[in-house]
Amino acid sequence: MPTSPSDLPGPGAPDAAGCPDEVRADLAVVGAGPAGLAAAVTAAGFGLRVALLDAGERPGGQFYRHPAPQLGAERPEVLHHGWAAFAARERALRAHTASGRVTYLPGHHVWTVVPQDAAPDAAQDAAPAGGAAAGGVARRAPAAWVLHAVAGTEERAVAVRARAVLLATGSYERQLPFPGWTLPGVVGAGGAQAMLKAGLVLPGRRVVVAGSGPLLLAVAGSLASAGARVPAVVEAAAYTGYAPALPALLRNPAKLAEGAVYGGALLRHGVRLLTRHAATEAHGTDRVEAVTVARLDADWRPLPGTARRIPCDAVAVGHGLVPQLELATALGCATRRAADGTAALDLDAHQRTSVPGIWSAGETGGIAGAQPALVEGEIAAHAVAGRPVPAALLRRRARLRAFADAMGRAHRPGEGWTGWLRDDTDVCRCEEVPAGRIREAVRDLGARDARTAKLLTRAGMGWCQGRMCGPAVAALAGEEQAPDRRPLSCPVPMRLLAGLPPADG
Repeated sequence: MPTSPSDLPGPGAPDAAGCPDEVRADLAVVGAGPAGLAAAVTAAGFGLRVALLDAGERPGGQFYRHPAPQLGAERPEVLHHGWAAFAARERALRAHTASGRVTYLPGHHVWTVVPQDAAPDAAQDAAPAGGAAAGGVARRAPAAWVLHAVAGTEERAVAVRARAVLLATGSYERQLPFPGWTLPGVVGAGGAQAMLKAGLVLPGRRVVVAGSGPLLLAVAGSLASAGARVPAVVEAAAYTGYAPALPALLRNPAKLAEGAVYGGALLRHGVRLLTRHAATEAHGTDRVEAVTVARLDADWRPLPGTARRIPCDAVAVGHGLVPQLELATALGCATRRAADGTAALDLDAHQRTSVPGIWSAGETGGIAGAQPALVEGEIAAHAVAGRPVPAALLRRRARLRAFADAMGRAHRPGEGWTGWLRDDTDVCRCEEVPAGRIREAVRDLGARDARTAKLLTRAGMGWCQGRMCGPAVAALAGEEQAPDRRPLSCPVPMRLLAGLPPADG
């Protein structure tokens, strides 16, 4: 459903009855990270009126974080890779916002997207990714979509009406629990990097970086350069896992050079790299004081007799990222299993989802990093505007995605990692559900999937809604994590739900 510039009005204001603000646009983009930012400015350049909604207060997403202005950082770009690409698009966003072509809405949490004014006679210009809708019936795009958001600290209701929607909601960290991971001082690897980028603070003075994935090298290098002592990077995978993907690696020399830079930083700062090892227990009373690491077999099971203890006052741990799909799955968008084992959206060559009128770009289509996200945002903008997609963009996406798939396969968690979980280890932090209770639900109560385990134990019913414990609960239940399909993607005040107009049939 290509769209074109319209004469829809811009932002509205609440009326005397307190009805929500309304914004109208040709394209609504959810997420102002690399993918959403690239899509918004590219589409605006084609003449579309764009609404860009983002939960953050400044553009850049999780990757391009900004220190608070009062911290007085003179060169925040030194903490980022590829800052120039972001800065150029941020300048374009300011220009398009000033001209009225983009309505930029920071601090807006989109909690649902619903179709409106269905048009059964509308032409469908392309088949959805993966073919027809469930049941073999072709689906048509509605005349408009309405995005409902909660805005600001006052939790004000805002509605955005658009002819097309692009979801660029990014990802969150994948955590695999281990004994002691709830101690103060144990933080996510991405969380440690966010503390440094946004707050200019370190999680500790002596930080062990553990988990799996290329993010570990970047985090360790950043922490060491900022003054932390990093005694070890504990990587659960082996880099020999990249060998089958040698052609994809050779087609991405810039990525290889980037890896060499990270490796050089570790050497300069005396950081030891332990591959095929995992953090299997954190120790301490009021906060973490040491971490035990052990060598793993090919399935990520700890090998007896290989444990060693490393003193530290912080542990930064993460096992890659998980696409954030709540809005997409609520719409019924089809998913696929990505190379790293996570669920990702099934997209066609022009970034269309299986739901006509809904596009997506970036990590929602599989974890790949900022550079592919920028490219995919541009591809999606071309498609939404009905413009031919340059072949060079398609080739670059294919090359970068091949490299990302190689990384995903190399660092995909092995099935044996649950072997380091004791029965008293909390898996769900919010509801304080230990591994033993989930194992009991599987062994004695017949739970064979994460949803049943959740219903029997409350694991995943807390504030984070399973984002932290979802992969672990699924693994203990003997299945791969499946994306949740829920009507609300984030908490919404009841007064906003009560204030919605009645459905029109």
